[in-house]
Amino acid sequence: MRTYAKNSPQAAARIVAVTLVSDGHVSKTELDLLDQVGAYRLLGIDRAEMLGVLQAFCNDLLQARHPHWTDACQIDPRTLSQLMAEVEDPALRMAVLRLCVAVAEADGHVADGESIVLVSAVEQWGLQREMFRPAAVAPA
Repeated sequence: MRTYAKNSPQAAARIVAVTLVSDGHVSKTELDLLDQVGAYRLLGIDRAEMLGVLQAFCNDLLQARHPHWTDACQIDPRTLSQLMAEVEDPALRMAVLRLCVAVAEADGHVADGESIVLVSAVEQWGLQREMFRPAAVAPA
């Protein structure tokens, strides 16, 4: 799995990418949501770069050890923790978490894989209290 600089737009975008693929597929609804909420501006990248990060992440998963796409969408807890550790800035963590929650809820159903990513972020980043504060991602 490639690494990115701490708090880089790519490291933050990859956490969103993890959420996008964690239910086994990336839906148009989820991608449209990223456009609607100004996710690229919040992450400090453009749409093409976000899609590049998503593609790179998928390639890394496929090369890691997963012979089938359905298995590739699953990420082990250790790797997930390593990816989360690349985002240290508290404000960036909150922005990423809000984007991930919005992505997970975009299709009206939070899948088990999405829930695993969200819980991992909340626990690793110590954001349990923040989950109960009303600060949803607003359209840009």
